[in-house]
Amino acid sequence: MNQTNAAIGKYRWTICSLVFFATTVNYLDRNVISYLRPFLAEAFHWTPEQEVIDYSNIELAFKIAYALGMFVAGGIIDKLGTKIGYAIATGLWSLAAIGHALATGTGGFLIARVFLGITEAGNFPAAIKATAEWFPQKERALATGIFNSGSNIGAIIVPLTVPYIASHFGWQWAFILTGIVGFVWLGLWFLLYEVPQKQRRLSQAELEYITADQVIENDETDQKPAKVSWFKLLSFRQTWAFAIGKLLTDPVWWFYLFWLPDFLMKQYKLSATDIIWPCALVYMIGSVGSIGGGWLPLKLINNNWPAYKARKVSMLLYAIAVLPVLFSQYLGAINIWLAILVIGLAVSAHQAWSANIFTTVSDMFPKHTTASVTGIGGMFGALGGILLTMLIQKNMFVYYTKIGKIETGYFIMFCICGFSYLSAWLIMHLLVPRMKKVEL
Repeated sequence: MNQTNAAIGKYRWTICSLVFFATTVNYLDRNVISYLRPFLAEAFHWTPEQEVIDYSNIELAFKIAYALGMFVAGGIIDKLGTKIGYAIATGLWSLAAIGHALATGTGGFLIARVFLGITEAGNFPAAIKATAEWFPQKERALATGIFNSGSNIGAIIVPLTVPYIASHFGWQWAFILTGIVGFVWLGLWFLLYEVPQKQRRLSQAELEYITADQVIENDETDQKPAKVSWFKLLSFRQTWAFAIGKLLTDPVWWFYLFWLPDFLMKQYKLSATDIIWPCALVYMIGSVGSIGGGWLPLKLINNNWPAYKARKVSMLLYAIAVLPVLFSQYLGAINIWLAILVIGLAVSAHQAWSANIFTTVSDMFPKHTTASVTGIGGMFGALGGILLTMLIQKNMFVYYTKIGKIETGYFIMFCICGFSYLSAWLIMHLLVPRMKKVEL
């Protein structure tokens, strides 16, 4: 098309901003507990070993619930549609976040984390479906990178606010206030969101731009698309490529999200308030990767690269960019900020990777199945996190805590983090060399 971007209009970026806001809220709610750990240990009188065990169990409960939620979230959102499905998920996880304030011990937190995990599973299937509905293929990685940067913004806001809130008003208010933000988003969502074909604020020029490179599918017409079962979706190599990619790389993100504060406090003897800016800087760097990760394939596609090649080359570069995290502790022995920089680079590379692996779903599958396939991948990612916690983190961290060498446990974890992405890229490439579109 010869129309300029200004003439086309930019309402699709308003939708991207809404999804970014929702993802930010999602990560505010799930990440709060990472920075309340020392406050909870004091309130519930945890010993050092009991702290590792109870915190691991709370983390594990969230991951198991998240995996179970992913089992059904994608299908429910495909059935209800993006507007209603996303609204229900956000409303429920905001209630679950507030419910943490009622917990009086480990058992209460386990229950709250289960409800939070199940309901938060709706975010990414809904977000990817909204992106597939509102963006042409060449812009999806950029749009995904922008909304996915909400996970970094949420992770930045939490260390800058939660320790202060907990210190001055009590740890319960950290959960209550973050939960309330979700209801603010709900009002904006109902006010501004509708699918492009029904959105009166959308110009005809922008609608044509959005759908120009898309095959008109049943879900863009009045005809209801046929339901596609998980068993059918699991028969495709494309589904397994996405699922295994998530299985191997999502646990790394979980590790940074839930254990980075503990690593900094134990490795460098920092307090809960001392880690505020180091943690915030890690996720600030990560935000750059999230948006830049979507920009690179867009640039390559605009230079006439095939979409699959642009995606594959970009993801390989991001997988390589993770490798310096292997040296984080060595560099940290020189200066803590060197460790922060290489961990930030790894987080940035993960977010760039994440923007692209999510986009492979809409590259390879019809739009009426994107939430379901995203749910499958999300479930596998959560299963990877569960296995990592059960087989490595929980037992390994307890063991090295007992013998007073927790830094060795963290070194092993950084080695796992460093090589996960190259392993995932190779498997994905072998399964789907050209990411051919699935025909249903």
